[in-house]
Amino acid sequence: MDLDMAQVRAFVRTAEELHFGRAAGTLAISQQALSKRIARLESLLGTELFQRGGNGVRLTETGRRFLPPARQAVAAADAAVVAAVGEDRPLRVDVWGHLYAPMRTLAQVAGGAGELALGHGRDLPAVTTALLHGDIDAAFGRVHPPLPAGLAHRLVRLEPVDAVLSADHPLAAEPALRPDQLRDSVLWAPGALDRLDFLHRFADRFGIQNTATSVNLGLDHFLSAVAEEPRRFALVPADVPLPQVPGLRSVPLVEPTPLYAWSLLWRTGNLRPGLHSLAAACAEEAGRSRWLEYDPARQWLPEPPTSGPGPE
Repeated sequence: MDLDMAQVRAFVRTAEELHFGRAAGTLAISQQALSKRIARLESLLGTELFQRGGNGVRLTETGRRFLPPARQAVAAADAAVVAAVGEDRPLRVDVWGHLYAPMRTLAQVAGGAGELALGHGRDLPAVTTALLHGDIDAAFGRVHPPLPAGLAHRLVRLEPVDAVLSADHPLAAEPALRPDQLRDSVLWAPGALDRLDFLHRFADRFGIQNTATSVNLGLDHFLSAVAEEPRRFALVPADVPLPQVPGLRSVPLVEPTPLYAWSLLWRTGNLRPGLHSLAAACAEEAGRSRWLEYDPARQWLPEPPTSGPGPE
């Protein structure tokens, strides 16, 4: 039985989107053409891969079993084309977590990573979708479970987090603060906490009951609102350059020190040489700058750190 890769790719995109119209759009074909490809694949396999009904599109049990090897087949086909004809383009890397300036870290490894084309993902779900679709080669930001099947990641950097307060905050004069000392303060967040995993877990762990949210219009706007309200505080990685906003105070957090984890994320089976170069450059800088040191007795992470394997 010989599989038609266009049909397999149509199946994979539809399985990821669970919507025929959106899947067709990502492939730049009509919905009718997509449906025909999947129908031919189902006919060849002699079984249904999707359940179609009033509740939308769902994978059948056969479809769920077929999806992982189908993804691998698509990745292998793409790699075969690259091996045969070459691909002279930069590695496409999206970053997210923009308020915390992920470009700072990539800038320190860019020299050893080859040519990069950097983009801006909206958030982790948007970036994982782009990776699974093959629209980008890698991504950089904070990874937290659960990740979709077909993706892998490697921890790159653990960065201490400071509290940024108004100079009029009652604790602003302290040389350092324990996170639980902020329980009576208001955690200022650049969006709803249920979409901001690190801040949500910090609030739960240290008993921060009072939170307020802002529209993310950049670090200057975000921290200006902190400076204007004596009860607010924000969490910012220690190495992020703070804007010249009057009335701000940055105070280290201790006992424990929260750490923000930056990771490199990619689609399994991605064989692009540039991805190996980027991972190696990250590992080299992490060793030189001691980015991955972690002492659970003194520091806090929402989940235990794991570096994971490198790109295959």
